[in-house]
Amino acid sequence: MELRQLEYFVAVAEEQNFTRAADRVHISQSGVSAQIRRLERELGAELFDRSGRAATLTVAGKAALEHARAVLAAASAVGQAVGEVTDLIRGRLAIGMVIGCTVTPLFDALAAFHRAHPGVEIALLEDNSDRLVRAVRAGRLDLALVGTAATTPDGLEALTIISERLVAVVPPGHPLAGPEPVTLDALGAHPVICMPPGTGLRTVFDQACAARGLRPVIALEASASDAIADLAARGLGAGVLSASMAGHYRDRLTARTIEDVEIPALLSLVWGDGRGPAMRELLRRCRTAFAG
Repeated sequence: MELRQLEYFVAVAEEQNFTRAADRVHISQSGVSAQIRRLERELGAELFDRSGRAATLTVAGKAALEHARAVLAAASAVGQAVGEVTDLIRGRLAIGMVIGCTVTPLFDALAAFHRAHPGVEIALLEDNSDRLVRAVRAGRLDLALVGTAATTPDGLEALTIISERLVAVVPPGHPLAGPEPVTLDALGAHPVICMPPGTGLRTVFDQACAARGLRPVIALEASASDAIADLAARGLGAGVLSASMAGHYRDRLTARTIEDVEIPALLSLVWGDGRGPAMRELLRRCRTAFAG
């Protein structure tokens, strides 16, 4: 039994697909399949049900998965422990970032870390905040930049980067662009353009509406603030963004604070308990980059 066989096994189990797993571990699909077959022969049991469109774990595969993850983690810990005492940082860091959120300080931190520690492989994944948080909890990601409501996700540590109010963005001349305060009731009289469920901004908006028993019509959903702004500028509805997002569109949209949404939208770095030397160094770089 080889470590690479266990790595391929875990990759297929998590991706539920041999092709995606092969892309993830950077070898051919036939190579992954051959190594999994060798592992199955050695164990004397099939690990995957290949009869459907997805590669699903058999009972034996489910029993083996957590042990395989533990072996890989232990092997990684050996390298990290040796690296720590010899002042070398190596390994791999998997970083998540919420879709449509271009945050320059994070890129600055990754670049500075890479220059200082070129032996560490960095992987970057975009997804919605809910899935990123689940991936950090499961150990598939080491660190993620996510949008959340005004709480730290359970079981994780967090560094808040931005905390701000929600605003409605509308073109000049729109009823909400006038001097009257904008409330959720007033906003609900118009079609709303918002980010999809699973994003931090949408979570804040949905929680505020639920607290007041309101169910506004979400006419359009978009994951990127640029798309929400473009749709709002064309008169298709009132966009909901955070204050800093809205600042990029002040040349064509009026931003009005939604007065009765007091829960702030947070942009936070989140991570789990297990922190090796590479993770500690990256966190230090992130704190420096965001403080600047």
